[in-house]
Amino acid sequence: MEPTEFLEKIYNESMAVVGSDNEIKSDLDSTIANHLLEILGRSESAKAVITVILTSSVYKKLNPDQDIRNHQTSIPNGYSGRTFDSKFITPFLKSVKFPAMAESGWLTRSLEQKVPYDSNYSGAIRPDSLKTAFLQTIDFIQKGKDIDKLLSFLFQGLIIQRNAQHIDLAKPLNLPIATIIDLLSKHFDTKYSAEGASRLPVLALYAAYQCLINETKRFEGKVLLPMESHTSADSRSGRIGDIDIVDEKERAFEAVEVKHGIPITAQLVKDAFEKFKTTQVNRYYLLSTANIDTSQADEINKEIERIKNIHGCHVIANGLTNSLKYYLRLLSDTSEFIENYVNLIEIDTALKFEHKKEWNNIISQM
Repeated sequence: MEPTEFLEKIYNESMAVVGSDNEIKSDLDSTIANHLLEILGRSESAKAVITVILTSSVYKKLNPDQDIRNHQTSIPNGYSGRTFDSKFITPFLKSVKFPAMAESGWLTRSLEQKVPYDSNYSGAIRPDSLKTAFLQTIDFIQKGKDIDKLLSFLFQGLIIQRNAQHIDLAKPLNLPIATIIDLLSKHFDTKYSAEGASRLPVLALYAAYQCLINETKRFEGKVLLPMESHTSADSRSGRIGDIDIVDEKERAFEAVEVKHGIPITAQLVKDAFEKFKTTQVNRYYLLSTANIDTSQADEINKEIERIKNIHGCHVIANGLTNSLKYYLRLLSDTSEFIENYVNLIEIDTALKFEHKKEWNNIISQM
């Protein structure tokens, strides 16, 4: 059986088992079940651990003779867990909206050590209870017994967690621009316990561009590129901003880089220039929720003028809120902007349940 086919089989069987009581139904050994509950309880912060557990389980099931503790080809009698994960496991996790890494669980320092996953494993998996649960689970998988039960237990837990996090997000209509800006500012600036809030201003700008690309003459014939993963490095992806627009020949036309809570300085402008200096981009926005460092205003303007003279690109450094106000004034219907923003919140993998719930809380307090 192919890995993807096997994963879908276990997933569908697990979906059929999960009932309205949202309890995991299994006769898996209680010791290993408790270890899996520890891992599931940290699923958002320990996505790599879940990925490696799943990779090891599926590979062992399909290749019973492989010692899955030897998770790299550089380890004697090893196999490439990372390759198997990147090709089969992580794409599957993303397809069913389970916690997933951007590319592979093996890109995490605590799990990429070139030594076996045994009791002497040196990787700094934190907390200690998670490391114990991980290594004990790997040991259980290596014995090759009840792997189907282990996978069913894990999938049921992930399904229950995913379903509990589903939330219908509010999409208020016909709001004044001042109200929209107030809602967005509150959503950006809430103190969240989960990581990912820095993505919210990017989504708001992208939602505005989704409207502008169809409404303004400047963007006739231009293409708004899809959002990049939150973890994609610009140098690796070839993108020059968080938001990129290209012309008819797929050349950079306009780009936006968004900073959250970081004042714009002359150094940030210089850093931005390094990203686009080899392109023909016409306009580059550097926007921040923290606005501009006023003590560097003159230096910032000098750097912008220097870039204009040697490259031709018009760099615009501004507060994000001011730019959003301007964009919203250009739109014929701000309800479309709200629709776009909420849709992006719903699908963006960098955001957690907390960020989505807070949007509804803010709307309810209007």
